[in-house]
Amino acid sequence: MKFVQSFVLLLTLLLSVDAAHASSFSDPLDGQLDMGDYLAENAYGFLPVPILITEPAVGYGGGMMGVFLHESEAQKEKRKEMALTSLDGGAKLLTPAITVAGAFGTQNGTWAGFIGHRHTWKKDSIRYLGGAFYGDIHMNFYARSQKMTHQVLKLGMNGYGVIQKLQFRLGDSPLLLGVSQKLVSPELSIVEPSRADQIANRWLNMTPTVSGLGAIAEYDTRNNFLYPTAGGDYKAEYMVFSGHVGSDYDFQTFAAQGTQYFPLRQNWNLALKGKYNTLSTDERLLPPPAYPDIELRGIARNRYQGTSTASIESQVTYSFTNRWSSSLFAGVGSATDATNELFSDENHYAVGVGFRYLIARRYGLKVGIDVAKSEQDRALYFQVGTGL
Repeated sequence: MKFVQSFVLLLTLLLSVDAAHASSFSDPLDGQLDMGDYLAENAYGFLPVPILITEPAVGYGGGMMGVFLHESEAQKEKRKEMALTSLDGGAKLLTPAITVAGAFGTQNGTWAGFIGHRHTWKKDSIRYLGGAFYGDIHMNFYARSQKMTHQVLKLGMNGYGVIQKLQFRLGDSPLLLGVSQKLVSPELSIVEPSRADQIANRWLNMTPTVSGLGAIAEYDTRNNFLYPTAGGDYKAEYMVFSGHVGSDYDFQTFAAQGTQYFPLRQNWNLALKGKYNTLSTDERLLPPPAYPDIELRGIARNRYQGTSTASIESQVTYSFTNRWSSSLFAGVGSATDATNELFSDENHYAVGVGFRYLIARRYGLKVGIDVAKSEQDRALYFQVGTGL
């Protein structure tokens, strides 16, 4: 029932945009509900995406996000022309600049507002990604042990964060190199006083600034940024957090991630994804959010943390029509304080099912819902894209 209610909510929001533009919600090729024309032809047109939060780490809640696509008049005309001659014509063109903005809140007192922007120049030879948020996040953190998954700390984080990435393509190759910057400045608090309250106030800086600079390498052959069905994306990022760039803590992180999409038969697609994160430091104690965790749909954020984490996920998608598709996905993750022990003991599994609807055909943009579960958690996610 919750799945049906969520889907009805999504369609209601999509159809509730200014009724004066109702005619632009019908695709000229297949006559189906489509917001591609509305997004392209209206100066303030955007895709409203409801945020339904069932993340166990922050509780139940919701909000709204707007997705804005930016194109020149010439780009719009070319994309429209190609979309009218082929079902996936417009989606084959380079992805336009994208801005997202929204806000959300949950039952445990968490709230936040955010904005992000992605832009490319010179036929995708230069890429920029930037984002910022401000809010009060109340999040559960757990013992950093595979055998201890009970909640030990409810941490409040009131403040702001900024992330930026700038990448340059090497010639006409799929390889991009660049730099990144992250800054988080929260005021920490213990939401529920406990013995952890005494420990945190004694050993932690409760008003930390965490600031870092990094280097990125990415190899990207995906056929579409918004919803890829072929090619892959492989990237590695090394970051240094140091007092030289304004950080209260000194540590280093390395993150590697690879996703590959395999077209199978006409209506079938297979995707595989692997992630690895590690942290090194001489600090005696870092704020709990600094440590990497297992990131899989169905597993609560921060439930399994360590100085090293890794996960493997697979997803099989079947397209019923050009508009509708459904997927099954499953993953396994591991968190440890010794890299050589990854996947050797106490692995954690998650499985789920999802559906997607092609809401803007000329851009290849799909939205939908994923339902996932693991040993201890269950969650439902509104998704824009594949979910991987």
